[in-house]
Formats: sequence, structure tokens, C-alpha cells
Amino acid sequence: MSRILRATVTPWLAALLAVQAAVAGQTPDPAQTDAQARRVNERIRALETEADRLASQSRTVLGELRALEIEQQLEVERVGRAREAVAHGEAAVGAATAQFEALDRQRLTQLPDLKVQLVDVYKRGRGGYARLLFGGSTMRDFSRAARAVAALMRMNELRLAEHRRTLDQMRRQRATLEDDLRALEAREAEARQARAAADRAVAARSALIAQIDARRDVNAQFAGELQLAYERLQQQVANLAAGRTPEPIAVPLAPFRGALDWPAPGRVAVRFGQSSGRLGETAVRNGIEIAAAADTPVRAVHPGTVSYADAFTGFGNLVIVDHGGNTFSLYGYLDAVSVRTGDAVDAGTELGRVGSAPAGPPALYFEVRIDGRSVDPIQWLKPR
Repeated sequence: MSRILRATVTPWLAALLAVQAAVAGQTPDPAQTDAQARRVNERIRALETEADRLASQSRTVLGELRALEIEQQLEVERVGRAREAVAHGEAAVGAATAQFEALDRQRLTQLPDLKVQLVDVYKRGRGGYARLLFGGSTMRDFSRAARAVAALMRMNELRLAEHRRTLDQMRRQRATLEDDLRALEAREAEARQARAAADRAVAARSALIAQIDARRDVNAQFAGELQLAYERLQQQVANLAAGRTPEPIAVPLAPFRGALDWPAPGRVAVRFGQSSGRLGETAVRNGIEIAAAADTPVRAVHPGTVSYADAFTGFGNLVIVDHGGNTFSLYGYLDAVSVRTGDAVDAGTELGRVGSAPAGPPALYFEVRIDGRSVDPIQWLKPR
């Protein structure tokens, strides 16, 4: 793993890890150098472990992505089948509509005869059929009239019954048609929703794989940088053991993102980008405020050189540590300062003691600057 990661070291790394003297003529402490080497080696192992975890996660997500792609293909097929069903349903609707129109035409053709019969019955009145029966003069006339009246009444009853059946059939056909349309529309909508959900799932997994790959690349780069720094620190220890005067090594800060020890214990009282809310203060903070007991030791989060250690308006006593590569950490509201400008400090070196925030309780102001820009320190400290 280390050989693979070392191969990713970028050409500009040599400049970033160029030898820096903390103070002109200052000789590195062997114990401090050895401690730095151990810290760098531990971080390398942590990055390698994370790289293995990311590789395993990538394989798992790739498997999930393949399963989702298969599901996506199935949903595409389901949408196709649903559309075919809708097409068949539309054809059935067309046929039913044609039948409906035919029934309507049949109903309309029956209306004139029925109307004539009803008008005739109306004209005859209640005694119309009686007059027809008894209007003849002979028994033969009565018999013929009786048969005619019976046939007429039967025909009228049949026509009325047929008319009612036609209307009932039209109503049932309309209800069935409406139910079929609603069912087809619901099936098509469900198929479209399932397809959209499958597309979103595939896109999300693809984005996750891209994030994992990007993180693996960053890990490889960081591990390569640290490996080079570790080898230089080991060479420095060997030089010290041989009595030669080595040159201090700058350990890059970027590979320790999310792994820095907190500068002081306590809860975060003011977060990055927030205002403290104290009287007269409205500006947002470029760092965080950690609520800590007065006189609590404040320690450097990473090796570097003290570039400022003095009072600063709005921040009380302020210490700025230069970690090289245009990266800095700032420690404000200090009651006492334990270092001077130009001092070389290691991770964990005491810089001062917690003092009081302006018009507020005891607190530590902590800020991290990367490439001259303030970043959220919480993202650089160990989770807790």
C-alpha cells in the first residue's frame, strides 16, 4: 500500500516539504523529531486503513449500482408494458366509444316509432283500447280487434323494455369505460414513478462512487506526502544520532484534516460563520469559540513556527502558528502566552492559557487558515 501511495506524490510536494529552519541556528530536538515521526507514521496508517475501507465500500457500492441498473432496466420494461397496455386500452376505449355511438344511434332510431305509439295511446285515452275492442258489430270483429290490441300492447311493451335495456347497457358501458381509463392511467403513473425512482437511485449511487474515488485519490496524495515527510524525519533522527546538524522538516497540515487534536477541552460556544451575540458584536466569526475554564492550557494542533505572539485588538493575546505551505492556526483570548515569535512548536506544545473573551466568559478563539482563507476548524479537528 505504501509503495502505491508514494507513487502519487506530486512534483510540487518537494517545495511544500522543503527544509525550513524554525529559527536561525536552532537545532531540532531529537525527542521532538522522533515524536513527529511517530505522529506522521500513525497518520499514514490511518489513511491507509481509510483507503482500504473506501476500496471495500467502493466495491460494495459498485455491486449496489449494478443491482440498481438491473432494476432500472426492469422499470424501463415495465414502463414499456404499461404504455402498451395504455395503447390497448385506448383502442378498447375507441371500440367502446364506437359501440356507444351505435347504441345511441339505435336508441334514436327507435324513438320515432315509440313516439308514434305513445301519441296514439295518448289520443285514444283511457277507453281507447275498449272502443277498439267493442267497435265491431260481430264476434269476428271483436276477435280480430282483441288480437290486434294484444299485439299492439305486446309490441309497445317490448319496445319500452328494449329501450330501457339499451339505456342500461349504455350506462354500464360508460361506467366500465371510465373504470378502465382510471386503472390504465394509474398503472402508467405508477410505472413512470418507479422509473423515476430507479433513475434517482442510480444517479445517487453513481455520485457516491465518484465521491469515494475522489476521496481515495486525496488519501493517496496525502499518504504520499506524509510518507515523504516521514522518510525525511527518519533521516533527521539518523543525522542527530550521528552528531550531524540536521535541518527541521515541515510536516504538511492538509493530510491531518479531521485528525487534529483539539487545542483545549470544552464545548463549541460560537461556530464558524456565526456572531458571538455579545453586546456590541455583530460581525461573524472566521473561527470558533471554545468555552473552557480560565487558565486551561492551550496547545498547538500541529507542528510549526510561531509567527505572532502578542496582544491583538479584539482577540486579547493572540498566537499564530505557521505550519508551512501557507497554512496557519490562530489562538486568541489568551490570558498568558507561553511562546515567543520564532519558536518552533510541536503538536501538543502549550502556547498559553485560556483567558476571557471580550465582554464575555472564559473562552478560546481558534481559527484555521488554508491558502490564506479561513475554513471551518471543526472539519479539521477530531470528531467528538
